[in-house]
Amino acid sequence: MTNDDERGAEHGSLRQQPKDPAVFRHGIVRMTLAYGAALAAAAVTWLALSPHLSPLWATFAADMAGTLAIFAFSFAHRNSSFYDAYWSVAPVVIAGLWITLPSDAPLARRLLVLALVTWWGVRLTVNWVRSWTGLDHEDWRYVDLKRKSGKGYWLVSLCGLHVFPTVQVFLGMLAAWAPLTVGSRPLGWLDAVALVVTAGAIAIEQRADNELDAFLRTRQPGQILESGLWAHARHPNYFGEMSFWWGLWLFTLAADPSYAWTAIGPLAISLMIVFISIPMLDTRSRARRPDYEAYAARTRAFLPLPRLGARKKG
Repeated sequence: MTNDDERGAEHGSLRQQPKDPAVFRHGIVRMTLAYGAALAAAAVTWLALSPHLSPLWATFAADMAGTLAIFAFSFAHRNSSFYDAYWSVAPVVIAGLWITLPSDAPLARRLLVLALVTWWGVRLTVNWVRSWTGLDHEDWRYVDLKRKSGKGYWLVSLCGLHVFPTVQVFLGMLAAWAPLTVGSRPLGWLDAVALVVTAGAIAIEQRADNELDAFLRTRQPGQILESGLWAHARHPNYFGEMSFWWGLWLFTLAADPSYAWTAIGPLAISLMIVFISIPMLDTRSRARRPDYEAYAARTRAFLPLPRLGARKKG
């Protein structure tokens, strides 16, 4: 799940909630403390384990330590949405760490991949901030899961809402390992293709989010966003998200094809989006919006291509 999924899930039924400045400021302070603690936990873990483990395993351990720190804040505040920004923040930190490792990889490729990951992470984090109202907000999926799981919720939250997404993102970041650390091949035409795909994916996500944000500010009751990218796909931001991770993997092929196995990361994220996230959000929208079925019949799930004559899977 990406941290702007909720806004893109039900664009016909979400409301743009006004922010209480005091509540928002209080929430930002708590979030800053949480992510500062996560960064500290990750740094201590890295320093302790990096002399004894491979950089990949040390990074994973540090990533998990940061996740557990965020979970501690989620549990203390009874709000699992403390984790929401982790999806976009962790990759920037990981890429920043990896680019400092000794490497014979071309500096131009390393800086290009770092810049793209940073652009993606900052954009996604800013999008989360502009839609977040404060600690009064919690993702509807978490609320629903809390109701269904009862006393076992916090174990479910730890495993399913914190650890699982961290593993998914770490797998996705494996696609950046070779271009940032070990791929010594010179830049070539495949790097250019990777740049176009990755930058294009970020641009698609940004456009989809901007269109949705503008719509939510002026929408009428019962109205569904059917302009721009949203006229062709119900979840164009998901298309951008999947394309971003595959774009990073193209940099891997350009840097060192022997690391082609890192496609497991983009594949895992794509499967999660196609078979878990999109069906979950579409099911909720159909249950809450009687006109959503007709909208779904004339649009694809995530590919922003010309409209369909009959309902097909994106």
